[in-house]
Amino acid sequence: MHDGRSDQNPALTELRDRLRTAMTQPGRSVAAIGRSLGLGRTSVHTAVGHSGPPPSKRTVVILARGLGLPVAELVELRRRAVERADPASAGRGGAGPGRPIGDWDPHDLEVHPAGTAPDSGGPGAAPGRESRRVLPGYVSREHDRVLAQAVREAGNGHGRLVVLVGDSSTGKTRACWEAVQPLAALGWRLWHPFDPTRATEALDDLHRVQPRTVVWLNEAQHYFGDPVTGERIAAAVRSLLTVPERGPVLVLGTLWPKYALRYAALPAPDEPDAYGPVRALLEGRTLTVPEAFDAPSLAAAVALAESGDRLLADALTRARTSGQLAQDLAGAPQLRDRYEQGSPAARALLQVAMDARRLGAGLHLPRAFLVDAATDYFSQGEYDQRADDWAEAAFAELARPVHGKQAPLRRAVPRPVLRPPGDARPGEAPAGPAGTVFRLADHLEQHGRAVRGDLCPPASFWHAAHTHLTRPDDLYRLAEAARACHRLQWHHHLCQRAAHAGHAGALFRLSRARREAGDHHGADSLLRRAADAGDVDALLDLAERRERAGDTAGAEVLLGRAVESGRPYALLRAGGRRERAGDARGAAVLFERAADAGDPDGLLLLARDRNLAGDLEGAEALYQRVAATGSPFALFQLVFIRAAAGDLEGAEALGQRAADAGHPHALLQLARAVEFEGDVERAEAIGRRLVGIGSVHAMLDLADMRERAGDLAGAEELARRATGTGRPEALLYMARKRREAGNPQEAEVWARQAADAGGPDALLCLAELRTEAGDPQGAETLLRRAADAGHADKVKNTPAIAAKWRYGLDPDGTPTPPWHWPGAGSVAAGPPAAG
Repeated sequence: MHDGRSDQNPALTELRDRLRTAMTQPGRSVAAIGRSLGLGRTSVHTAVGHSGPPPSKRTVVILARGLGLPVAELVELRRRAVERADPASAGRGGAGPGRPIGDWDPHDLEVHPAGTAPDSGGPGAAPGRESRRVLPGYVSREHDRVLAQAVREAGNGHGRLVVLVGDSSTGKTRACWEAVQPLAALGWRLWHPFDPTRATEALDDLHRVQPRTVVWLNEAQHYFGDPVTGERIAAAVRSLLTVPERGPVLVLGTLWPKYALRYAALPAPDEPDAYGPVRALLEGRTLTVPEAFDAPSLAAAVALAESGDRLLADALTRARTSGQLAQDLAGAPQLRDRYEQGSPAARALLQVAMDARRLGAGLHLPRAFLVDAATDYFSQGEYDQRADDWAEAAFAELARPVHGKQAPLRRAVPRPVLRPPGDARPGEAPAGPAGTVFRLADHLEQHGRAVRGDLCPPASFWHAAHTHLTRPDDLYRLAEAARACHRLQWHHHLCQRAAHAGHAGALFRLSRARREAGDHHGADSLLRRAADAGDVDALLDLAERRERAGDTAGAEVLLGRAVESGRPYALLRAGGRRERAGDARGAAVLFERAADAGDPDGLLLLARDRNLAGDLEGAEALYQRVAATGSPFALFQLVFIRAAAGDLEGAEALGQRAADAGHPHALLQLARAVEFEGDVERAEAIGRRLVGIGSVHAMLDLADMRERAGDLAGAEELARRATGTGRPEALLYMARKRREAGNPQEAEVWARQAADAGGPDALLCLAELRTEAGDPQGAETLLRRAADAGHADKVKNTPAIAAKWRYGLDPDGTPTPPWHWPGAGSVAAGPPAAG
């Protein structure tokens, strides 16, 4: 018990006197010192007051460092003060150092954070904040089973020491944390000697460790590596394990391989044995942690990812091949920090590399390209303040590794491409870029795709790519990216460079540009070069031109070369030609090959041919194969094949499959077909099922059915329900119904609502209504609105149609009844948009 009088505790009195003397020097304010060191008033008062318990070790260390006092001496005074103030805590009957395992946060034990998750923070917390660090699911490996056995033995009363040996960020510390969880349920404590230094605290308090304690020696080289303290710490740990009344205790440590080898190495005969006690302690007590996950462990990680573990799923996208999941998880947060908190020059280089990779450049980026491209990534102020050696400093900053031996942007050495003599292909890329090249960390490449995916790089990027990149594939992919960004001049120039290097795709792209410009001779020359280089599109284009020119044999040769590529679309094109030539069997072979290559259109074409030939059974089998991939079109066809065979139940079941997958059109068409055949009751039942899932088109179809059956009130109720969705087709439906009922004013109100909701047909309907009301100018304005809004496909020959509005005539002068005007009548036939 603390009696409140420090004069009965000489060590506490001396500690407080020394702190007070240092804090009350002229020019120093006790309160200001506390604030500057991040200590609260209570902590400072406890440290320097005349009564109360001894201050915490953390407070003593912070004050000693801040006041320039010897840390070790003050910590020793504090230890003696604690022993005098509470003797039981120093003896074997006290709690000893540490606290219950369940009270620890694994990150405070140096388990690397892998990500964050939204933290509710309880009442009053700011919504959406990301402050809670989370761990990915844990995958047990072989070393975990050995470690678990040692933990079980410790729980059964036997002292154990296990030191996990492995490279940085291979999962050593996480393995220890997972292993001790069974001991938490048994009430064990955990002590992590860390402050003021790991070795100092271990020496101070190892003698105070009580039974049922886990001693956490993470990065054990800090405890065993010092030639002076290492021997004493090893002796203290041995005492913990060998003195029966001290146990049971569990000592867990981690080491890098280089330290394990150093401690295990025998000294030369004439050299002192600096690590003899450590070597003896660790002998038979180390456990190797492999650098990569093996196949069974990867399979377990995949299963966790598929069950919803986003951190593992993210890491697997990058590390599945190498198996270095632990390294990726440990380094990812630090890599993002290095990007977001780096110097302007480092950020500029990383952004160049991110843009290059996401737009198609290869893994190895030349230094000259990165430096020149970075120019426009600086703000003007940053650009003005750059030092002469900014690039060297930035590359050095980005070369420093984070956990898992990953660097944001590291120097790379591409492996040479070795092939037999004479095996080079036309237009093949050179072995690699000349000069120094760098590689972006995989995680930052992925992060760049997420945060910069919608950005177009500045001019310096395209200029540097054109100047410094040499691989034809890189140049062509960046040319295509420039075209997508509407940087058409850079697209042309990058294509020119790629074509000059023999890239087949670039030659084909330039041939099309030449043809569009009217240079057919130049286009033909480039097309032949592209075909000679093996471009499949060029081969198909040239084959078509040969066929039109009557050179059937030449076309066949070119098609054969395209087919050799195995590209599905080439196989489909060749199959179509065989079909037109009457070679149904040859066409079927090519369509089947296209399907095997991953394009289900081949099977759909085969199924179509079987259907047309009357082989419904064969067609159905092929549609079933495509339907297994989730194709709604195949399900549509199966619905109608089953219906044609009289199996309405089977047809409905297939239609329901399509509806469940978000494609209700098959059931909708089936309902229409069934009603046409006269089974109104079944058609209504199918329609009601679709109405239940919110299909607007089903509501409108069912309303028509009710109207035809004479149930006008039911039809009106369904139509009103459909308009409640705000969908333009429902609003336009109501407009047409009001128009048919002879109420043009109400029809125009509904049509205007449909137009405001974005329905192009509504503008045509309004134009019809304006014409009928004697307002041809208003009708023409509405038609032009539809065309200007991008619906030119709905408004063909606007001037001629406008003339028709004026004169009630077709362009050829034939009188046209209003129900034949554009936009009149019911909704167009064919599969409707999803309701």
